[in-house]
Amino acid sequence: MNLSAEQIQSQWDKFIGYINKYISQDRAEKLISFYEQHKEEVMLMPASHKKAYHNCFPGGYIDHVNRVVECALKLTSVWNDMGINKDTFTLEEIVFSAINHDLGKMGDGEEYAHVPSTDQWRKKNLGEMYTFNTKISYMSVPDRSIYLLTSNDIEVSPNEWLGIKLHDGLYDSANEPYYKTYLPETKPRTSLPFIIHHADMMATRIEFEREWLPKFNTETSPSIPNSTKTKSTARKKALSSVSSPGLKNMLNNL
Repeated sequence: MNLSAEQIQSQWDKFIGYINKYISQDRAEKLISFYEQHKEEVMLMPASHKKAYHNCFPGGYIDHVNRVVECALKLTSVWNDMGINKDTFTLEEIVFSAINHDLGKMGDGEEYAHVPSTDQWRKKNLGEMYTFNTKISYMSVPDRSIYLLTSNDIEVSPNEWLGIKLHDGLYDSANEPYYKTYLPETKPRTSLPFIIHHADMMATRIEFEREWLPKFNTETSPSIPNSTKTKSTARKKALSSVSSPGLKNMLNNL
């Protein structure tokens, strides 16, 4: 899938609009200042480096983040309707977490994490359209997200820290101490991380269906070779001449 320049710009405007609408003025100004410094790169970032994953195309990152925000807002409404304790988080914390959950994919602020691949073999055979920038030291995406925010003097609340840190759910084993806990005292005191995780999963699933299901639906089943059809016909004819049920069963299983 590809986005036009106009679509990428529209997604960026929507992204900035979410910040202005839901984030308090002081933090909104700092967030917008940060993102404007890296505007061109963030606008054109993919959401992943490989076509088999989600939104692996220029503009895919912002498209994904905006969808996570939309899903998070809708899921918050559903959870509220079902009786969640609404006092354990704010709508600003939901949107802030959704906006910044994958920020670490950008890089470290000086070096960008993904660069277009020049390896034609890997692009053609593995679908790896981007490659990792080895100038950047390893850090998990959630950890780098939080690092980038705090190092740019953007305050992160405890709820937002949990929302960003745990957004991959149990797909990341590092999150097990938070999710796989059996004591009331150690369970999360807010449902915000669950909402953000579900929103991220929902957005990613939608992106998968949009990209891949049309391709699957247009594929045709492989035809049966004539030689196979001939052998099948000959087998049926031979078995019809065998009178012993036991022998027929044995030959049929060969």
